[in-house]
Amino acid sequence: MKLPRPKPLLYAGAEPVKIENGPEQVFLARSTPQFSADDVNCLAEALYHEARGEGQKGQAAVAEVILNRVDSRAFPPTVCGVVNQPSQFSYTIGGRKSIRNKGAYMRARNIAEAALSGAPRVLTGGATYFHTPAVRPAWSSRFQRTVQIGRHIFYRRGQRVASN
Repeated sequence: MKLPRPKPLLYAGAEPVKIENGPEQVFLARSTPQFSADDVNCLAEALYHEARGEGQKGQAAVAEVILNRVDSRAFPPTVCGVVNQPSQFSYTIGGRKSIRNKGAYMRARNIAEAALSGAPRVLTGGATYFHTPAVRPAWSSRFQRTVQIGRHIFYRRGQRVASN
């Protein structure tokens, strides 16, 4: 049985209201935090120096680690604070390193911008640490290994899981 469709209350017998002088800007709530140009530069530089030989997935995984640290209370609350924390990233030890490959840097920068724009963090299982297989840092036995992507092994705090 079909009933007649009622007219909407808002427009019953009237034309919609037109706003002549509406707001100049509309601000929408964002689900991701705002990051500064310094944050992008710090993250891109870290990706360039720590993972430029990796593919996009490997660089995105390193970006995840840095952003997971930003979200953790155990590390500084900013991207630059995490990246420049003493003795945390090998490239920061011994002074600033130059960027010599512009193409590799621009790729790292694009990945950094995507990560800071809210790309999903699904690669590392919440990792806050990583290293290459060429080294075996003492801290690696204290953390749970989550995944290996390219030439990096990722870890997070939590219960240590035995491996075979």
